[in-house]
Formats: sequence, C-alpha cells, structure tokens
Amino acid sequence: MIATILLQAAGFDPKQLIVFGLIILVFYFFMIRPQVKKQKDQKNFVNELKKGDKIVTTSGMHGKILEIADATFLIETEGGQKVRFNKSAISLEESKALNTPAVVK
Repeated sequence: MIATILLQAAGFDPKQLIVFGLIILVFYFFMIRPQVKKQKDQKNFVNELKKGDKIVTTSGMHGKILEIADATFLIETEGGQKVRFNKSAISLEESKALNTPAVVK
C-alpha cells in the first residue's frame, strides 16, 4: 500500500492541480457566493423593516410589526393577537411578495 502511494506521488501531474483549482472556483461561484449574497440581502431587509410593515415569518404567520427590539419583533396578527418573533424568523421572499402590489394586465 505504501508503495502504491509513493508511486502515485512520484507521478504527480500539474494538470491535476489545475483541475482541482477549477473545481474549487466552480464550487465558489455556484455554491458559496450566491449563499453569502442571499444572507446579506436577508440581513439588510430585516434591518430596513419599520413599524407598520406587513411581514410573513418563515413558519407562514402573517402580521404587522408593532414594536422593534434588538433581536425581536412584536407582530400583530389578523386576529388581533400579539406575538414576538426573532428577527431571523422573517421570510425575505414572502414578505416582499406580500408588500409588492399585484400587476394588473
């Protein structure tokens, strides 16, 4: 087994390093970079929310922001109940869709 490893190490090909580097680049541009951008957009969206904004949580609860604390929102639901959620529980896509006016054709 050690002989096999040594033979493989002696036959090192620089093309393998280039291929490995290209795999890392593809992985970065198609997996890591979009995820980081999405997290940044989510953080900016949550920081821009203010009292009176309508939101949807990741669990699907709809409501209106009544109070903003450091890490939480106090949300009033349609039934008039008040519920406190962490800021991380706000859905970016659903909340934007809720606040975007419908396009009339």
